Amino acid sequence: MALITKKPKGTEDVLPRDSYRWQFLEDIFRDEARAFGYKEMRTPVFEHTNLFERGVGDTTDVVQKEMYTFITKGGDSITLRPEGTAGAARAFLEHGLHNDPLPIKAYYLTSCYRYEKPQAGRLREFHQFGMECYGTKDPAADAELITAAANIFDRLGLKNIRLEINSIGCPKCRAEYHKALTEYFGGYKDELCDDCKDRLGRNPMRLLDCKVPHDHEIAKGAPTVLDYLCDECREHFDGVKAYLDAGGVEYTVNPTIVRGLDYYTKTVFEFISGDIGAQSTICGGGRYDGLIEDLGGNAMPALGFAAGIERLLLTLDAQGIEIPAPAPCDIYIASMGDAAHKKAAQLCNALRKAGMYAEFDVVGRGLRAQMKYADKLGARFSMVLGDDELAGGIGRLKNMENGEQSDIPLDTESFTREFTAAKLDRDYKAAAGK
Repeated sequence: MALITKKPKGTEDVLPRDSYRWQFLEDIFRDEARAFGYKEMRTPVFEHTNLFERGVGDTTDVVQKEMYTFITKGGDSITLRPEGTAGAARAFLEHGLHNDPLPIKAYYLTSCYRYEKPQAGRLREFHQFGMECYGTKDPAADAELITAAANIFDRLGLKNIRLEINSIGCPKCRAEYHKALTEYFGGYKDELCDDCKDRLGRNPMRLLDCKVPHDHEIAKGAPTVLDYLCDECREHFDGVKAYLDAGGVEYTVNPTIVRGLDYYTKTVFEFISGDIGAQSTICGGGRYDGLIEDLGGNAMPALGFAAGIERLLLTLDAQGIEIPAPAPCDIYIASMGDAAHKKAAQLCNALRKAGMYAEFDVVGRGLRAQMKYADKLGARFSMVLGDDELAGGIGRLKNMENGEQSDIPLDTESFTREFTAAKLDRDYKAAAGK
C-alpha cells in the first residue's frame, strides 16, 4: 500500500531517537537566557501580513519572495512568521510592556517559515532560538547580548566560530551612505542582476548582501558604512567594542555586514561557522531602535539575535561533537501471568512517581521476548515476576551490567526505597570507575 502523503519539501521530522539532541540545545538556551535575566515569550505562528511588511521591510527578499501568505475565510491577509523579532515586538506593543520596568528581556524558541530552495542548513520550516531586549540604548546591552550568544557556543564546545560585527548607523548617517552607494553602483547598473537593479532605487544597502557572484564582486569595491557614521553612531560602536574587549569576547569588524532585514540600526553582528558550507551564519542579530516606532509605538530602543537550531546541529556534527545520549531505562520489570503483570505495572508507576525511568511489558510479549526488549532498551536493572515471587513477596533484582542479583521486597514503599538505594550505589560506582 502506497503512503498517503510525505512531508512537504523543505521540512524535516524530528524522530524520537533524535529529539534528545534538540532538547539538549534547548536546555542550554534556557539556562543561558536565565543567567542573563531573560524570560520566555511565545507568540502565534501566524501574524497579519502588514506586520512583516512594515517591520521586516518591503524591500527585503523575505517579504518580496519568501513569505507564506494566504487569505483567511474572513478575508484577512495572514503570513506564517518568517522570523521571530516582528512578532515579539508586536506583543511588546500590544500588551503595553513598555509600562513595566525596563529593560524588558525576552527569549523565544520558535519555528519559522520561508519559501526558499531547500539545501543543507536552509529549510522552508526551520527553528530558532532568539533573545530580545527592549528599552536600552546603552552599548553595554549590545555587548551583553553578543556575550550571551558567545557563551552558548562555548558551552556547546564549538570551535572555528568567528564573530563579525559592524555598525550600519542610524537613518541620519545612512542617508549619506545611501547616496554614496547609489553613485557607486550606478556606474555598474547595466551589469547588475535584476533584483539589484530594483534594490538600487529602493534600498542600495541590499546590494551589499547580494549572493549573485558577479554582483558580489562588484560590491567588494563599494564604499564602507563605517566611513559615514555620525558622531553618535561612531561613539556607540566604539562603546560596543570596548565592552566586548573588557569581557574577553574576540571579534572582527566586517564593514560589509548589513543583515537581511530592514529594521536593523547601528550594531549588527553574525557568528559564522567554517564547517557547514554556504549557509555558514549560525547566529545573527543587532540593534533595531526604530522598529517599535515603525509598528506604531513610541520610540523605544531594542536589540536582539536569533540562532538557527538546525545549523547549530549541523555544526556540532561537522565538528564531531557528540550530544550526550539520554539516560537509559533504570529498570525493566518482566512478568508471567496476569497478576504478575498488574504488579509490574504498580511497581513501575511507583518508581516513575519517584522520578525514575521504569518499563514493563505493554505489548503482550513472552518472557524471552521481554528480556530481549530490556536489552535493547539498555535497562540497567531487570526483575522477573511470576506466581512464586508474588506468593513470597520477594523479587530478584538483577544488575544488567555485572549480573549481580539481590532480593528486594515487593510492597511498593519498600521496593521504591531499596531500588533507589541500589540505583544510587550503581551510579556512584560507575562515577568512581570513570
